[in-house]
Amino acid sequence: MLHWRIREELSAEEKLRRSYYELLRDDLDQFVIEYALIDSYKNFKRKKEPYPFPEKRELKPRAQLPKIEYENQNTFLVIFVEDVIPETCKKYIRFFDINRATRSNLTKTKSLPLEDFDRTQKFIESARFLNFLRDLLPLDYALLIQRDPASASTNHYAVTHFHVRVDWPIDDAAEDLARHLRYISKDLYERGDDYAESLQKKLFEYYGFPFLVGGRRTAALVAAQFLKRLPCISTVYVASSEARYLTRLSERGVCKTALTKLSPSMMSALAKDNEITLKELNENYLIGTEGKSGVFILQVLYMFTESAREPEDGKLRVLNPANPWLTVENQYILPRDNKGERRKRPPLKINLIYTEQKKSEQ
Repeated sequence: MLHWRIREELSAEEKLRRSYYELLRDDLDQFVIEYALIDSYKNFKRKKEPYPFPEKRELKPRAQLPKIEYENQNTFLVIFVEDVIPETCKKYIRFFDINRATRSNLTKTKSLPLEDFDRTQKFIESARFLNFLRDLLPLDYALLIQRDPASASTNHYAVTHFHVRVDWPIDDAAEDLARHLRYISKDLYERGDDYAESLQKKLFEYYGFPFLVGGRRTAALVAAQFLKRLPCISTVYVASSEARYLTRLSERGVCKTALTKLSPSMMSALAKDNEITLKELNENYLIGTEGKSGVFILQVLYMFTESAREPEDGKLRVLNPANPWLTVENQYILPRDNKGERRKRPPLKINLIYTEQKKSEQ
């Protein structure tokens, strides 16, 4: 059963809000990709340090990441909700008056250029919103973007809170998911400690992360699971200094975006397979160059396996930890933001993660 209502179940007003939310999310997707990946790439270049491109194996389901943190990699956690998180959720999603995005509260952080602060810039519709968001992203914990509670009759979205902590226990999140997928009937520990630990590990796998990863990513998956309690869609973006890729968790599932290198032969094959010229590929998709290779934005979409979907008969089942819960569905090379040309260019299909690359082309 879906926790959020599909379009056919919405009123005309709610359909309009859903459409507006999805349009805003498309723009936010592009911005966070730019900040998490391209700006990070520029950070490394500016300091004349090699960029640590994620290996293809790191984008495979159930992959283990190297435990190295890169200070030049931009990190953040953003929660974007279609409606408004109810006050009753404050116990677990910690948003209060003290961390509301007001001038007085933001001034106390002493880390933001707020000399010309305008309260309207926290609204997505503001021309200054993206600059405001860029200033806030380096702050600790999460940013909360939701429909402005003060404009209940309209669909104004804004950064309503910063320094938002996610304090829902991992046990509760694993129990919630396991109960939904019918691996338990009520309690996480009803089949013993080992079974409960396996379900906790599967919670991380469900959201595309290794077990017990760093704080931001754990907070992201716990937030994504908690927000399933709301009758609206939501999106969680997270970028870490260890992973070097951006993860988006939403009603669409798991999506990861990273920078990748393509050899000249791979670039030629990509252009040919998508029926464009090599010149068009370079002009509209190329981010930079590394020797003879080109740097591109790779987006990977994942699909839940049968083991990670609610059983059709609704009956209790027993977990087999060996069964995978995620599989790669699609891979794309995304267009770069090129003075509005991005909107005219579609993503290019590619099969990269499970292919072998010759050492001479690396």
